[in-house]
Amino acid sequence: MRITVQHVVDQLVKGVEKVPNTVDSLKYGETNMEVKGISVSFMPTYYVIEQTILRRANLLITHEGLFYSHSDHMVMFQNDSVYQEKLRLIRESGIAVYRFHDYLHRQKPDGIMLGLLRALGWEKYVSNHRLHTTIISIPPTTLSDIAEYVKRQLQIPFVRVTGDLSMYCTRIGVLVGYRGSGELCIPLFEQEKLDLIIYGEGPEWEVPEYVRDSLQQDKRKSLIVLGHSESEEPGMKYLAEQLQSTFPNIPVHFIDERPVFQIV
Repeated sequence: MRITVQHVVDQLVKGVEKVPNTVDSLKYGETNMEVKGISVSFMPTYYVIEQTILRRANLLITHEGLFYSHSDHMVMFQNDSVYQEKLRLIRESGIAVYRFHDYLHRQKPDGIMLGLLRALGWEKYVSNHRLHTTIISIPPTTLSDIAEYVKRQLQIPFVRVTGDLSMYCTRIGVLVGYRGSGELCIPLFEQEKLDLIIYGEGPEWEVPEYVRDSLQQDKRKSLIVLGHSESEEPGMKYLAEQLQSTFPNIPVHFIDERPVFQIV
């Protein structure tokens, strides 16, 4: 059977209620293009596009936007040389680029969250899935040991921690991506009786400062910040595995990137 870009897109959004004002769409390419190979990435970097071409894939499925903006606004970059070179590479290669963000997060449970939990080996500890958060209950483990475990499982060089490293944690709230706002996270500590929140990223003046005040009051709460891509890339890797199972005759490649920040 001839598999087109539209066939793959239909599979991606299957079973998910229509999302209004979504950023998910085919950014380049044609829906009737036959798919010869698929690459999947968290971020569609210049390197990822190069690797897509080298692996002879002609459909790139990416979670985040191509041009440094969640809403994919490109007007401000029209005269920028980096933008122009990236655009040239995409157009000359003839690849299709599909952004898969909102519909993946709207799966039940959140598809990105499932990938992270799977990478951490914590599926068996899930207590409940909330709209933006998964609550897990693990055997009592020190904050220090949890941080080391997370680094090891995700194969990342560092995490950022606020809290007493010797504190034992059992109840953990996990949030992927940019869901680390105080408005979302702070109520969870009381509502779910959490010892620890783990999220991708968020404003530094909100949850980290709340945790710092809690420690001063001897209320013993803690926080681990993974980084945005570090929290969401496992979900895209999981998606690549699912696509390979769904389309066994099409090569599917997960292309990861190096961490955007270095430790110096």
